[in-house]
Amino acid sequence: MRLNKFISETGVCSRRQADQWIAAGRVTCNGLPAALGTKVGDGDEVRIDGELVGSKKPPIYIALNKPVGITCTSEAHVDGNIVDLIGHQERIFAIGRLDKDSEGLILLTNNGDIVNEILRSENNHEKEYIVTVDRPITDLSLRMMASGVRIMGEMTKPARVSRVDQKTFRIVLTQGLNRQIRRMCSALGYKAQRLQRVRIINIHLGALGVGQWRNLTPAELAGLLPNKLAPQSKSSRSAAPPTRRPPTTVVRS
Repeated sequence: MRLNKFISETGVCSRRQADQWIAAGRVTCNGLPAALGTKVGDGDEVRIDGELVGSKKPPIYIALNKPVGITCTSEAHVDGNIVDLIGHQERIFAIGRLDKDSEGLILLTNNGDIVNEILRSENNHEKEYIVTVDRPITDLSLRMMASGVRIMGEMTKPARVSRVDQKTFRIVLTQGLNRQIRRMCSALGYKAQRLQRVRIINIHLGALGVGQWRNLTPAELAGLLPNKLAPQSKSSRSAAPPTRRPPTTVVRS
C-alpha cells in the first residue's frame, strides 16, 4: 500500500496532506525518512513527527453547523480551529472548507480516501447556500449569477439561483472556487453580509444548532457516496436530520 494511503486510512489526515508531510520530511518508515511513493506493508513502522501511526480507525462522518469565526483547519496552533470546536476523541478533519466569515454545513471525517471523491469538480456535487447582500439585489443580477460571472480570470459554471427576499437569495453551485460566492457578489457590485451553507449533496443543515454536530445516518452515507461508505452509529449532540428539501422558487424576468 502506498504510504499516503496508509496514513489517510488511519484517520490522521487526507492523502494530499500526507504527501505534504512526507515531502516536508515529517514522516519516517522503519526509522528512515520516507519519500513520496514509498510503499508499506504489514509490520512496517510509520511515524509522523516521531509519533507512531496506528492501525486503521473505524470510519467517522460528521455534519457540523460551523459558526462564523471558526477556521476550517486541523492545525492545533490556529486559534478557533474546527477540530477544537468539535472536541472529538478521534482525529478528524474537514472535507473542503467554509471561509472564516461564513457559516453553516460542513462535513468532517477520519477517512482520507473520500475527500477527493467529494471535492472532485467533475463529479458536479451540489452545494446550496443562502446569501444576504448589503442592498436590494436585482433580478438581472440573479440571472447573471445563474448564467456565470467572471472572477479570477474565468467564468463560473452555471448555477441555480432563486430569490428569498429583497436582499437575500439562494444559490446552488457545482464548483468550489476560492471565496466564489463572495467574489461573484463583488463582481456585480454587492457585498455578501451573511453566507450560510445549507446543503452538501444529499446532506441538509436542517435544525442543527450553530456549533452543534451530529453523525451522518446510514441513508445519508448511502446517498453521499453509494457503495463506498459504511454506516456507523455513534451518538451525537443533536436531533435527527431533516428529510425535506427546502422549496426553490424561480427568478422571473
